[in-house]
Amino acid sequence: MTTKTHSNLVVFGVPVLLILLVVLITKSQIFASNTGALSIGITLDLLFTIPIVYFVLIKKKNIPKTTIVPFFILGMVIASYIIPQEHQSTLNWAKNWIFPFVELGVGVFVFYKVRQTIKRYKANAKQELDFFSALKETCGEIAPGKIAIFLTMELAVFYYGFVSWKKRILAENEFTYHKNSGTISLLVALIIIIGVETYVLHVLLLKWSVIAAWIASILSVYSSIQIFGFLKSIIKRPTTIEGDILHLRYGILSETTIDINNIASIEITNKEIEIDTKTIKLSPLGELESHNMLITLKKENMFSGLYGMKKTYTTIAFFIDDKERLKKMLESNILHSTSK
Repeated sequence: MTTKTHSNLVVFGVPVLLILLVVLITKSQIFASNTGALSIGITLDLLFTIPIVYFVLIKKKNIPKTTIVPFFILGMVIASYIIPQEHQSTLNWAKNWIFPFVELGVGVFVFYKVRQTIKRYKANAKQELDFFSALKETCGEIAPGKIAIFLTMELAVFYYGFVSWKKRILAENEFTYHKNSGTISLLVALIIIIGVETYVLHVLLLKWSVIAAWIASILSVYSSIQIFGFLKSIIKRPTTIEGDILHLRYGILSETTIDINNIASIEITNKEIEIDTKTIKLSPLGELESHNMLITLKKENMFSGLYGMKKTYTTIAFFIDDKERLKKMLESNILHSTSK
């Protein structure tokens, strides 16, 4: 354990020390006297030399090689702050000609890995693995912790919003939850409201600051794209029963996996519930969306929310279009499982 900790300190400590060194150089008198030449050298060090050093340090270690990308991005951010604006020609060249290819390369690599993951899962388990689950697994393999979660969500929004258009034919074990709940109408209305407010806010802010107006507009457009991706994922990710497992999903916003042997009761109801530490709703929209089913478990289970948020629960409320069929199938599976 001590050896591993020491090794990780070297792997991450050396690049960090090199970054601190170049930052200190920019504060020195030498940099002030040779700003032009040193700006080019420091920019190249931050963008290429330090990431390459990091890559050499992790080459023989069980650390995803794609983690070199965050070091490249970090180098761009730092260079933007420490290099004088008039000496950022090299940095601007990298932003305009290198960074777009890095982004494209990461996206293509991730989607390739996702496809391989799905193929491997089908070959080994003889079951379907939905895109988002495969994406989470893939990003977890190529990027650390929070970066993997953020990358998963951003790519999932893009995939469901702009790539996945083929109509999905539901299998017998799959259940929709958007046709009768009003969720889609609510999200579409929200996108329209954001669009109208974006235009009005843009016009108002233009009188004060052009930059502020465009920043606000870009953020609003980004929010609309996120909501559209969420909306499409709700249609594309049904709730499923696979053997003794119930996969409750709410698009890419939230999900939980329940072992049916852990189910204490299944109730068809739309009665109000009190949300507390043990009772939750699958939908992140809370009171804006109704529920028509309630499952209570024998012991605590884990719930996954937006951007990897985790929570435990014993009772979960959710909406299913064909609630009677889901209840009947679950009860049948429970009965079959207990009779084994």
